[in-house]
Amino acid sequence: MSKTKPLFRYADGKVWNSLAMAYGLVGYLSGVALLLAPHWAAKVGGVMLLAHTMVIAAYLIHEFAHGTIFSKPEHNARAGEVFSWLTGGCYADFQDLRRKHMRHHVDRADVITFDSKAFIASLPGWSRRLILALEWAYIPAVELVMHFYVIALPFISRSEKHRARRHKVGLILGIRAAAFALLGWFSLSALLLYTLAWLVMVTVLRFADAYQHTYDAFAVLEEGNIPADKLRDRAYEQANTFSNLVSLRWPALNLLLLNFSYHNAHHEKPVAPWYRLPALHAELYGDGYRQVVPMRELLSGFHRHRLRRVVDDDYGQFGEGPNARKISTALWASPFLRRCDMGIDYGG
Repeated sequence: MSKTKPLFRYADGKVWNSLAMAYGLVGYLSGVALLLAPHWAAKVGGVMLLAHTMVIAAYLIHEFAHGTIFSKPEHNARAGEVFSWLTGGCYADFQDLRRKHMRHHVDRADVITFDSKAFIASLPGWSRRLILALEWAYIPAVELVMHFYVIALPFISRSEKHRARRHKVGLILGIRAAAFALLGWFSLSALLLYTLAWLVMVTVLRFADAYQHTYDAFAVLEEGNIPADKLRDRAYEQANTFSNLVSLRWPALNLLLLNFSYHNAHHEKPVAPWYRLPALHAELYGDGYRQVVPMRELLSGFHRHRLRRVVDDDYGQFGEGPNARKISTALWASPFLRRCDMGIDYGG
């Protein structure tokens, strides 16, 4: 007689995962409620709470993709689909998203099926200038382009696989359009502030991921192979992975990003759940690990290179000597885009 699997994959994850998921769901609903409050102080708090719960939801989707929360794959998939509604990533298929992310770990490269830089380069001059102007103003135009591409894909693709999703994507569009219309009917300011919270989430995620890899990127078909042009072994993986910690002095602050910043530890052991990553990092690397780059050292580069990231294929170099903990230029894309190119879906 087979033994019934427990709900959670790891016994020590019951409380941690329950708290994280409850925060994501309750915080999201509370944030929307605060946007509808009459006082602007409450509205500002609502934007902050909503943006952060969306960030947590995105990283929970990453955990579901790795199967670190629930014992059964179908439970992780269903939870991933639920939380994708919070982030706006529900237009993409969770299993497709998961497979693409697994390629990031297996191939040790960034495998993309939509080359946004080539697409932007093909646009009329006024369109390129508009995208750059929006990026200059810290509006994530590239992410918006790719998000709308994901929505449009079933309707413009010749692939039967994508065309088969037309009905589902159309239904999702109708439901979300109705929900946003209702929100705007109650309060136009709430609708605008919801949009602001979503853009904040995208900006936080693109910054958090921008410095985590110096992998090569390849635009190939969904099942295509990357070139065998170099040895991409575990040593290569660690040498091209970075842990951009929110804080070295107060490690608890890394919980703001669900410990996703402990990225070397995550890549060394992808099945380790988010709440074990700080201890795993300490066990594997100790203090003074060269691949650790505090986020405060990266803010100026993220600001200075915000336009270069849109058009430049140079992902930057990890410095040597006195500035060895700094990267000269930022990687431009978030895990939603360059590694998964599935719109706003999950962390990489």
